[in-house]
Amino acid sequence: MALLVFPQLGSSQQADKNVFDRHREAVEHSVNSALEYLATSQNSDGTYDDAYGRSTGIVSLVGMAFLSAGHTPGYGLYAENLDRCMSYVLESQHYNGLLDKGDSGHGLMYAHNIATLFLSECSGMVDAETQEKLDRVLSKSTKLILSAQAVPKNESHQGGWRYKPDSRDSDLSCSGWALMALRSAKLNGAPVPDDAIKSAVDYVLRNHDKAEGRFGYTDPWGHSETLTGCGLLCLELTGFHGTDSTYRAGDYILKNRERIINNAHEAYANYYNAQAMFQLGGRWWAEYADWMYEHYLVRQSDNGSWSEGRNGGTYGTAMMVLSFTVPYRQLPIYQRDETVDEDL
Repeated sequence: MALLVFPQLGSSQQADKNVFDRHREAVEHSVNSALEYLATSQNSDGTYDDAYGRSTGIVSLVGMAFLSAGHTPGYGLYAENLDRCMSYVLESQHYNGLLDKGDSGHGLMYAHNIATLFLSECSGMVDAETQEKLDRVLSKSTKLILSAQAVPKNESHQGGWRYKPDSRDSDLSCSGWALMALRSAKLNGAPVPDDAIKSAVDYVLRNHDKAEGRFGYTDPWGHSETLTGCGLLCLELTGFHGTDSTYRAGDYILKNRERIINNAHEAYANYYNAQAMFQLGGRWWAEYADWMYEHYLVRQSDNGSWSEGRNGGTYGTAMMVLSFTVPYRQLPIYQRDETVDEDL
């Protein structure tokens, strides 16, 4: 597994190293056990037998879990597992660009956005033939995200996404995945219009309570304990680093982190919190990371998995690996702006 490396350490990077060093041995053992679980329980076509295990979203989360720990397609210990994930998602595309195998329930755009993000993160890591196929599929899947955003909506929902490509409403949860997929695509050179990003950010901000720092599902208050990390990450990834809103959101997460425990969306909330707090850096990441590792390491099952209620072990385990490995910086989506002083 890839080790965390900090070349030419800046102040925020030194803080990252300090907090990770306190947990390094336990985290690396935990991640290795989790990846072994995901590898050995995978079917030959890349799918899984538990809840939503044939969804392109679940398969893509597993693929990103392998990537996040430094494994790559076509080479190494989990190359075959990653190749299965990629093939399954690449072969799932419909004529309209949708990445779906028919097991995503009502959350078509959730699965599609996550699958687009996964394929985009694989771009540049594969052979020329696979890259050509990735480019073709990603071109159509990214266009679908943009067209779903452009569906006429009223002012409160404009700029966001919801469950289906033709939905006329939006929610922050689905919109967070869409925005990450667009950001990843833009980093890879895709023609993602600046106006699309701005419209998405405007939607995120309409779901933000600036005084308290919280973000909500379809307003500034609903489900804030599980969605403030999502809102914070959206701002961090789109140039709002080091603002009053981001600092207040970080404080809100620290004050309310215990509220995600046993929540129906606990794994999702922790994943977004970990990503967002790492982007924020400084004391926010240090305090959250200490809490996260101490709380969740001891909750891993003997077989390497974490169960996430009705969503099953595959989902819960993939999400926990993605949360634990944020400071590895193996995925482009995990990169952070190091030009801002974060030691506050």
